[in-house]
Amino acid sequence: YTTLFRSRAHELFLLLAQQGYATAQHNLGVMYEQGQGVPQNYVQAKYWFEQAAEQGRAGSQHNLGIFYYNGYGVKQDFSRACDWFGKAATQGIAVAQYNFGVCYEKGQGMPQSYVHASEWFGKAAAQGFPDAQFNLGVLYLNGHGVPQDYARARYWFEQAAAQGMAVAQFNLGAFYEKGLGATQDYVRARHWYEKAAAQGNAVAQINLGVLYAKGQGVPQDYARARYWFEQAAAQGMAVAQFNLGAFYEKGLGATQDYVRARHWYEKAAAQGYAAAQANLGVLYAKGHGVSQDYARARYWFEKAAAQGDADAQSALHMLQQEGH
Repeated sequence: YTTLFRSRAHELFLLLAQQGYATAQHNLGVMYEQGQGVPQNYVQAKYWFEQAAEQGRAGSQHNLGIFYYNGYGVKQDFSRACDWFGKAATQGIAVAQYNFGVCYEKGQGMPQSYVHASEWFGKAAAQGFPDAQFNLGVLYLNGHGVPQDYARARYWFEQAAAQGMAVAQFNLGAFYEKGLGATQDYVRARHWYEKAAAQGNAVAQINLGVLYAKGQGVPQDYARARYWFEQAAAQGMAVAQFNLGAFYEKGLGATQDYVRARHWYEKAAAQGYAAAQANLGVLYAKGHGVSQDYARARYWFEKAAAQGDADAQSALHMLQQEGH
């Protein structure tokens, strides 16, 4: 039934599109773009979007911009993409205003300008577009195109965070933790970190673990800290892997376990994390969780020392003095 309906829709839209009806031309473009009732065909989609865009249909202008930006059915061309985004943006299409702002922010297809980027992000943000709200917050945070203003940055992060954007929720947590644009508040920091962490934001998971480890905004709870470090470590975050190694080495939030400590230190060390390399060297030097092996200890101390780790440099000096 659906296939038959889409086939008849295609026939009708084609008939009307050939007579110059912009809405039908746009709908044909969507059908070819998504492969609805017809084989997916970006070239045909681009053709019909262009017909409607030339008649001033804003949605088609934006879609045509997307095609040029990504090289769908046409050679990638940032200049033409941004030109079409601009046409749709001036008609008030929020996503086009955001994309036009990105063109200015990145200097793709037009001269780079944070001032113009802030103007277009502002227009889209005022319409509730979360990506624009977040980007506008970043501009205020860094003072790009607008005066640096932590309070305004926080405001825009709040707008995006309220719509569920994890990175905005993380930024809000960091603002409250550090007291940027608001009074320092560990409880609110935890609140926003939790929201971002629940969506899988690895840095929020780490920061939440740190709050639990230090008892900031929550009762100190090493088991909960370990849980959040585990979530971030599973995503490959070296600092979380190091923290897990330290927790197992010291028996924080879990039974002391040198083997597990070595496991997590190795993962972080393999990513070049100097403190993990140094601690791994200590495990080998002491034979904790591994057979004592001064050669391996020296190997890891050298790795960390080469990155300027003072503890590793001292340990390496002691090994040399002891003839290892």
